[in-house]
Amino acid sequence: MTTSASPTNPAAFRGIWPALLTPLNADLSIDHAKLAAHCKSLIARGCPGVTPFGTTGEGPSFSLAERKEAIEQLIKNGIPASQIMVSTSCAALPETLELTRHAVNAGAHGCLMLPPFFLKGVSDQGIIDCYRYVIDGLADDRLKLYLYHIPQVTGVGLSHHVIATLRDLYPQTIVGIKDSSCELQHSLGLADAFMQQLTVYVGNEPDLPALGRRGSTGAISGLANFLPQLVHRLVTQPDEPGTVQDLARVKELLAILGGYALIPALKGVMALLSGDAAWLRVRPPLVAMSDSAYDALSEQIRTFGIDAKTD
Repeated sequence: MTTSASPTNPAAFRGIWPALLTPLNADLSIDHAKLAAHCKSLIARGCPGVTPFGTTGEGPSFSLAERKEAIEQLIKNGIPASQIMVSTSCAALPETLELTRHAVNAGAHGCLMLPPFFLKGVSDQGIIDCYRYVIDGLADDRLKLYLYHIPQVTGVGLSHHVIATLRDLYPQTIVGIKDSSCELQHSLGLADAFMQQLTVYVGNEPDLPALGRRGSTGAISGLANFLPQLVHRLVTQPDEPGTVQDLARVKELLAILGGYALIPALKGVMALLSGDAAWLRVRPPLVAMSDSAYDALSEQIRTFGIDAKTD
């Protein structure tokens, strides 16, 4: 078994910070009260913090004003700013900078930022320049930035050269990497190259034990919207006897969800567990589950079984 020493950057987050689903009202505006209640429930179940407006949260589908208001409402409704990590990625760099400044000024733990995701075929230098535009434009020592690699969504990846350059330029600002490529060997390569300076986290839950053995201390996880304790065990207790069973359950659940569009299906699970069909709403271009699909998913999830006390 290959292991590495614990990461040396103490500023990086620990534990499971769920990649929040975003509940919507009938007019497809954000349901702030329900979002805050969801956050409180997750924190009560042991999550140190939450991550709104990432891929799972449909982040790019919301305007700057909506996203800023949502963070303000979370804080107003009792979620400590220090327990919020804000995904601030936008297609336009000035908007990413504006959201990042807003998050830092609100006192958020940190920010999660994608590489440029509209234009394709951009060079490493172009990606570095995008991050520099935001970091230099903000020029605030309070910023803690997590680099977000999810090339199957963005069409743009983060090379080792990009990561090393940004780490060397901004050693106090760049504190972690979220790798959602769903390629274990890529994640292990990042851990071997950077874990001494940066914490590497994976978004693909079956890969959590392998990264836990390399020193990863947590995750930003979509499944943690309803399985936060199980996900936590996978990364922090990778070699405990129960991990084999936990891993099998995660793989079984992902196989179920794989039969549907992922984000609508995740919201379908939330609707079933909460008894609140409003959770089914998504913002275009996503399409909510049909009645027949939701009925089928509900039957599968009931058979699978989710226990709020242990999962």
